[in-house]
Amino acid sequence: MAAVPTVKLSGGLKICRVLNGLWQLSGAHGTVDEAQAVEDMQAYVDAGLTTFDLADHYGPAEEVFGAFSRQQLKSRSSPGSAPLQGLTKWVPGRMGGMDRKVVERAIRRSMTRMQVESLDCVQFHWWDYRDKRYLEALGHLADLQQDGLIRELSLTNFDTQRLEEITSRGIRISSNQVQYSLIDQRPAVRMEEFCLAHDIKLLTYGTLAGGLLSERYLGKAEPKSRLELYTASLSKYKKMIDTWGDWRLFQDLLATLETVAKGHDCSVASVATRFILDRPAVGGVIVGCRLGIAGAEQHISDSLLSCSPELRLTAEDSAAIQAVTQRSGDLMALIGDCGDEYRN
Repeated sequence: MAAVPTVKLSGGLKICRVLNGLWQLSGAHGTVDEAQAVEDMQAYVDAGLTTFDLADHYGPAEEVFGAFSRQQLKSRSSPGSAPLQGLTKWVPGRMGGMDRKVVERAIRRSMTRMQVESLDCVQFHWWDYRDKRYLEALGHLADLQQDGLIRELSLTNFDTQRLEEITSRGIRISSNQVQYSLIDQRPAVRMEEFCLAHDIKLLTYGTLAGGLLSERYLGKAEPKSRLELYTASLSKYKKMIDTWGDWRLFQDLLATLETVAKGHDCSVASVATRFILDRPAVGGVIVGCRLGIAGAEQHISDSLLSCSPELRLTAEDSAAIQAVTQRSGDLMALIGDCGDEYRN
């Protein structure tokens, strides 16, 4: 098995370029069997996919990571075994103070749940830019980073203007987690340039549109009912497709991706992921884990191929894909910059 490519964040932490997303554990995707989730994580680690993306509000995700991490430490037979990386998020409520005690309490809660002495990475989210307490919170997070409780200080769904504001205050940001896919290419408009200039990596989600960017939906009737859009991901990204264009245009995109995939003997998902991995500021793509769900083996195989040097999209491949995506609506005009969908 070829080694999974890694990228180094500005604080020195090495992470896999394909990250295992644990949003599924939030409960919005069905019932969660925590014991089974812990057991199923092993297949990802055995494949070399050792980086997990989680959050304080993804149901029991932090506890599941902690249980698995403890299990790994007990069973690790070789000192050279690849360590895990756990990138969590802190998403404060909309009310209450942001003094040092509040911030530190949230960080130590995640440390306890994840059973670690420090957090590899904290990705901070804020709901309302009109409420400037996010600057106060980030100042305390930077202090906790200096104290050794946090290795990498990062953001989630911040726009370019706020990135500029935060970095201008001397706060070092390692990464920003944003939606980025063939459907949503807003990061390419403004954010990529800024991130490249300031050594900030983009960690992307929604890259497979919750599974809609796959052969499964090629040639199929448009899903509309809750029975068809049965997970939070499918519902969320179907709405994004509706804003981007329509189901007919989406079918044109899937057909083009299938043609490209056949030329590389891979899946549509691998092509869609590779396209985003090749973007200049992208450090990694977050692909949702299939914990307790059938098909995990193929899912892992697709993830490994998408970041393999064996898969190289040609200029012709990219031109064919872009010929379709350029026919879509302008999401910057329709929604705004990255993360604005959470604030409009």
